[in-house]
Amino acid sequence: MSRWTDLGSTVRIAISGVGRAIRPLAKWTVRITGVIALVMVVLACTRIPFDLHQWLGTAAGECDHAPEVLVILGGSGMPSGPELLRLHRAAELAMEWPEVRIAIIDPGAPSILEAMTQELELRGVDRTRMTTMNVGNNTREQALLLEKHYGAGTSVALVTAPENVYRSVRAFRKLGFEQVCGVPAWDHASAHDFAYGHKEVGGRSWAPDVSNRPGLRYTFWNYLKLEITCLREYVAILYYQVNGWI
Repeated sequence: MSRWTDLGSTVRIAISGVGRAIRPLAKWTVRITGVIALVMVVLACTRIPFDLHQWLGTAAGECDHAPEVLVILGGSGMPSGPELLRLHRAAELAMEWPEVRIAIIDPGAPSILEAMTQELELRGVDRTRMTTMNVGNNTREQALLLEKHYGAGTSVALVTAPENVYRSVRAFRKLGFEQVCGVPAWDHASAHDFAYGHKEVGGRSWAPDVSNRPGLRYTFWNYLKLEITCLREYVAILYYQVNGWI
């Protein structure tokens, strides 16, 4: 019995020691997490997330003339909001620039590329203008493949999500593409104010009335999501810089 008692005492002492060792780390982790959460909440009450996202979409330079190849950088799945936005914008430019070739890149299932092709056809783009590439698991790899297929001397316009434009254009320039510009596939929020009558729709008298506060109901939460999107992209930019890819 004494052997088991000694073992139990040893385990309790070990656990107590570990607890004392990690307690300061746990406290600092909670504090740092709280500070980050507070900063994000405060920023979501400003237009800073919007401006950071806008910068990612425009800082590398937008297209002001027709390129030789219009490149759609896929990867979000089909159908999905981001992919449909890219295809919608690409179709607009394809109709505006009827002589431009179109390259569609997506590393997913071949059926996704076919669905993307069909979506462009529905919007009036001739399939014969399109080249599909079922490759490219990140932006760097996609740039390498396009450089091999078309050559760095080809002028290209990159259609992608706004947050990906800066890194994409910089990655292509790193490979020698001198004539490369970005086409951010912006979404467009409704201009409707979405105000309603709290009492008229059966709102309880003791519940907060936010019927005339669309900023609190929608914009605040959208900006919180935008902060995560921008944070992820700025980390990706840093990673590309560390690897010498931009």
